[in-house]
Amino acid sequence: MNSIILLSVLGLGNLFLGFRRSNRLLLPVMMLILGGILTVNFLDWGSTQSFFNGMLTIDNFSVAFTGIVLLTALVLIPFSQKYVLDGESNLAEYYSLLLFSLVGAIMLVSYNHLLMLFLGIEILSVAMYVLAGSDKRNLRSNEAALKYFLMGAFFTGILLFGMALLYGATGTFVLSEISFAVQNPAPGFESLKPMLYIGMLLMLIGIGFKVSAAPFHFWTPDVYEGTPTFFAAFMSTIVKTAGFAAFLKLLVQAFPAANAQGIWLPTLTAMCVLTLLIGNVGAVAQTSIKRMLAYSSISHAGYLLIALVAYNGQLEGASANGILFYSLAYSVATVAAFGVVKLVADARQREDYNGLNGLAKTNPLLAFSLTVSMLSLAGIPLTGGFFGKFFVFSAAVENGYIGLVVFAVVMSMVSIYYYLRPIIAMYMRDTDAETAEAVPVTTFQAGALLLLAALTVLLGILPGLVAGAL
Repeated sequence: MNSIILLSVLGLGNLFLGFRRSNRLLLPVMMLILGGILTVNFLDWGSTQSFFNGMLTIDNFSVAFTGIVLLTALVLIPFSQKYVLDGESNLAEYYSLLLFSLVGAIMLVSYNHLLMLFLGIEILSVAMYVLAGSDKRNLRSNEAALKYFLMGAFFTGILLFGMALLYGATGTFVLSEISFAVQNPAPGFESLKPMLYIGMLLMLIGIGFKVSAAPFHFWTPDVYEGTPTFFAAFMSTIVKTAGFAAFLKLLVQAFPAANAQGIWLPTLTAMCVLTLLIGNVGAVAQTSIKRMLAYSSISHAGYLLIALVAYNGQLEGASANGILFYSLAYSVATVAAFGVVKLVADARQREDYNGLNGLAKTNPLLAFSLTVSMLSLAGIPLTGGFFGKFFVFSAAVENGYIGLVVFAVVMSMVSIYYYLRPIIAMYMRDTDAETAEAVPVTTFQAGALLLLAALTVLLGILPGLVAGAL
């Protein structure tokens, strides 16, 4: 709860800093704010606190996922330095929107009441709608914001309709009480089962849209491509981490009963297979790196869905730990990838693979960082991505989903092709007139890239630092 209060208060305070137009002050202040809140967040480790009559609960689960969200935001901020150097007049507003969106993300990992789930999604989403269209003179950015807003509003309606049906069937919005009503049906409950099951499926669809799960993924490539790269990275990591934590809480705490699993489990399994297939096959055909990373984001939603399918009925079990580790490894690698893509695009005005030609000669640090992130996203050993997939697949095998794991492994092999394409361009192709100059990199950005690469390798060598934390 301290994190929510601090983010809200400091987000408002940051707007007043903006009136002074102190852009050069804003970036270090923002980093200090996030670093301080990240430290404060872990002070709640080992304790359980409830707020608003139990609608929000701060426990180890919420503290761990909040830590990933805040760490991701902290290492992402240095890549906004171009806005500082260009004298972006709306920079304070952008930063405040990011802080407010983090409030929504924390609510998503801490909710115990469907009303708080809805509020968290909306606080996070409204900020993202605005930031997607923040490049106002760019038609692609305008298109991305409009598509994201219209699709988001539509699927929010589906989510709300599902919540209304759940309330009609169970008489409550509290997760534990929904679970009790499902497992201990009252007289006449049989006639309400269709309402319960339809509500359950509509909620799966609504949250599936937020995490880019197929077949509700169709907005992702266009929105990621049009959204400014800095905010697309935020969307790809923080929104997905918070969304899957919320997804896990919903399934584990509200629908753990066997009769409920009979409805959502086949649907979730089908979504998982379809997401893996579309994400990986779609990424192969892309020529734009941002679109490739968008399809990559879809495919990684499929791997995280495996952990949801294979959950063992506990919020602090193998599936939860798998999602926690995978989210951290994925976020670290994805921020590094988007960071390099942004720096290259800013300097060379290109977002295709050819824009990376010869980067290993002109900018060895950028090439090394992008290589480590690509290898991690592909799941190559000695990177965090390898153990992320290992923990998720292990949880699935333990629960008998061997066929699903085999399919996921095949899709992982497919992903190696498109993750190697940037590496080949950087190390095996020569520069041309457009790519001969070195890409400018500030000290903040170089430090962030080195930290991200070190974290990726550290997670691949010592996974026990995070694995089993829940």
